[in-house]
Amino acid sequence: MAEPVPAFGDVVEAYRIPTVVRLGTNLYGLAYRLMKMVPARHIMRSAARDGLLEADTTVVETTSGTFGLALAMECAITRRPLVLVSDPVIDAPLRRRLEDLGAVVDIVHQRAPGGGYQATRLARVAEVMAGLPSAFCPEQYSNPANPESYALVAELLSTQLGQIDCLVGPVGSGGSMCGTASALRTASPDLTAIGVDTQRSVLFGQPDGHRMLRGLGNSLVPANLDHTQFDEVHWLGAGEAYAATRELHREHALFMGPTSGAAYLAAAWWARRNPDALTVVTLPDEGYRYLDTVYDDDWLAAGGWSAGASAPVTVSDPGVVDAGWSRMAWGRRTLAEVAGELAGVG
Repeated sequence: MAEPVPAFGDVVEAYRIPTVVRLGTNLYGLAYRLMKMVPARHIMRSAARDGLLEADTTVVETTSGTFGLALAMECAITRRPLVLVSDPVIDAPLRRRLEDLGAVVDIVHQRAPGGGYQATRLARVAEVMAGLPSAFCPEQYSNPANPESYALVAELLSTQLGQIDCLVGPVGSGGSMCGTASALRTASPDLTAIGVDTQRSVLFGQPDGHRMLRGLGNSLVPANLDHTQFDEVHWLGAGEAYAATRELHREHALFMGPTSGAAYLAAAWWARRNPDALTVVTLPDEGYRYLDTVYDDDWLAAGGWSAGASAPVTVSDPGVVDAGWSRMAWGRRTLAEVAGELAGVG
């Protein structure tokens, strides 16, 4: 008789545990149902333990993606009020789900001077909190508990796969890649970490601008982004990411979002070039939000989205935009060091 499988205490606990899936000879996927549940649960439970969340405390955060969903699920279970400050880019199905979970979604419409909404959203968070008798902001972009929470993931990977040679994943807040890579390097200091970004995201030195590919990138550089963790950076556009997302589904039956597709494309390319290296790619969330877009052939055709290049162009300056899929050897340098070296060359 088979041993009984232990039940999870709640759905939040279940959602934060990823599944390790083999995608190739030397490539594994770290597939999450909802990756942001890892830091959301850890930050909220730590805050409650430390006395930062009273019974009437309202949780307030800025988000246009899945961190908001993770917070909404956690707050629904713990019966805490939640205000999420977002912008017009938030997709309608996600907003409906957030509101059904009891969250108040506060939309800002004013762009910051650089073109993004993040600075405006942060200002609105401060305004909302100032008007509440008791408020707590998880601060996913600056709270060190965000990257710290991924020690759990590093332990899972080490237990299931042993030594990992390369970790590839999308970068937004910096928490998942910096936290997982840092924890893995306690046993494997030579681990190669490859960050996946998108054009016109300022995270690794590109100028700010409108980004079609959401779920990664940023219009501000978060405090949790430790550039010295990264050996290499890839910038991808929406077309490449959408095509790779569909390939991931067709070839491996993994129904993921375009952020996962972007990371998969970069990881598969690197794994082919390094056949002796065991590579793991982070696949952050499932594809249900994209049934009417990325998984709709008519939508893709109407938008003119195509796969683009089959390999990246190597660049030496992160400021080069509109190069399609591009990559740069980052060399575990700070953003200031990269900028300084480029200025010296110029």
